[in-house]
Amino acid sequence: MNKIAETAASACSTSTGVVEAENEKTRESDRLEENLRGIGRKIMVMSGKGGVGKSSLAANIAVGISLRGKQVGLMDIDIHGPSIPTLVGLEGASLVQTDRGLMPVVYSNFLKVMSIGFLIRDRNDAVIWRAPMKHGLIKQFLTDVAWGSLDYLIVDCPPGTGDELISITQLLEQAGGAVIVTTPQDVALNDVRKSITFCKQTNVTILGVVENMSGFVCPGCKTTVDIFKSGGGEALAKEMGVPFLGKIPIDPTLVEHSDQGKPFLNHCAGSPTVAAFDTIINAILFSTISHDNG
Repeated sequence: MNKIAETAASACSTSTGVVEAENEKTRESDRLEENLRGIGRKIMVMSGKGGVGKSSLAANIAVGISLRGKQVGLMDIDIHGPSIPTLVGLEGASLVQTDRGLMPVVYSNFLKVMSIGFLIRDRNDAVIWRAPMKHGLIKQFLTDVAWGSLDYLIVDCPPGTGDELISITQLLEQAGGAVIVTTPQDVALNDVRKSITFCKQTNVTILGVVENMSGFVCPGCKTTVDIFKSGGGEALAKEMGVPFLGKIPIDPTLVEHSDQGKPFLNHCAGSPTVAAFDTIINAILFSTISHDNG
């Protein structure tokens, strides 16, 4: 009789655990849905190749849109190489837990930032995670972070088409679109083709291709010289039937300000590179509005 009672109690406990797990999944799903309802357009900044300036572009796109008076969130899901905190001068910032959830770090009245970089105390630490942990963190960034009401969420994705990109496209469901970053060289263009294919296969709208490091702006005479050649990104966009958003030249001032944590658009008004950024940001804003209306 005791064994029967023990078996019944064990079965009851297991059943209760399953019910609780299902209830938690439902609550988590509700929180995710509620958070996403408060976010207008979601834009992924991605590239098939590392080292093309993707994070720098993502940071400046976020800053540029916020300077137009829009509420913007900048979410860094480059888990193994989070550089957004450095690029926006928030390295070492602490996160605060509230009743509403984990608060993103405030850059300005119009821009909030979230990155795993805020959770790593030692900059030399390596994040050695398998796919389920990465998915869990990205989900938490969307579910448990109190983003509030945003006009735009800019997502800085890691290079390639791996786990993180699959997770974010699944979690966002209807992503507002992707900006794909390349440099003019064939070695980058070959990998960026894969990013375009990824978007087409996962039904992510491609807002356009940006050709970064396209020529070099002379600090003295301000003329542009094609060091790495130019036009590869534009030719690729035409070849694959996607929009081309524009070119950004190599600018020593941009590199210097990025290292200092000073987003370029906030500190270098009037330069040719800022004009290039403005053209690209205006094209992104126009593209998202057009796709929404379409």
